[in-house]
Amino acid sequence: MSIISLEKVSKSFKGSVLFDSIDFNVEKGKIYGIVGPNGVGKSVLFKMICGFIFPDNGTITVEGVEIGKSKKRFPNNFGIIIDRPGFIANKTGFQNLKELALIRGEIDDDKIFKTMEIVGLQAESEQKVKNYSLGMKQKLAIAQAIMEDQQVLILDEPLNALDAESVKKIRHLLLSFKDEGRTILITSHNQEDINVLCDRVYRINKYKLEHMEI
Repeated sequence: MSIISLEKVSKSFKGSVLFDSIDFNVEKGKIYGIVGPNGVGKSVLFKMICGFIFPDNGTITVEGVEIGKSKKRFPNNFGIIIDRPGFIANKTGFQNLKELALIRGEIDDDKIFKTMEIVGLQAESEQKVKNYSLGMKQKLAIAQAIMEDQQVLILDEPLNALDAESVKKIRHLLLSFKDEGRTILITSHNQEDINVLCDRVYRINKYKLEHMEI
């Protein structure tokens, strides 16, 4: 059963056509890779699925409900990394995640601590985010996307700036999420990430999504 469906979706951005009447169905419990060179629309595709921007034509549904219509502006239970999350520079990583957790009030401090440890951050550290390395900021972005056990993960270059050991750890984590039945959409410029993680791969080419054999 499709958890996400795009039907006849078209989108132009800043005067350029990115998608022309595409259809795309995402099944629950699989990892989908979206590939293509910079500027072809990978981030825009993810933003449309998340309800951050709307298609010019066509419909996007999540669990049977059309996104952007009536009261359903954003899908529920999504963990998202698109572009670089805007963390509060003068607060610690834990304090940033705590601020985000308070929005929904679904997890406690212990869950935040455990999530930070899982991605390779020290939850007790007093280091401010403004002094984080790029890799640490990326781990913090991953933590905010998974800490509430979100069942759909939309991850735009989640392994960027991570060292080799951290890449291995996060790959293993994402595969464990798939085994739990979570659904993941991911982009990566590293072909090995796509090969290791993805059940299905689609390439953006000439305004369409083309299924690629793995």
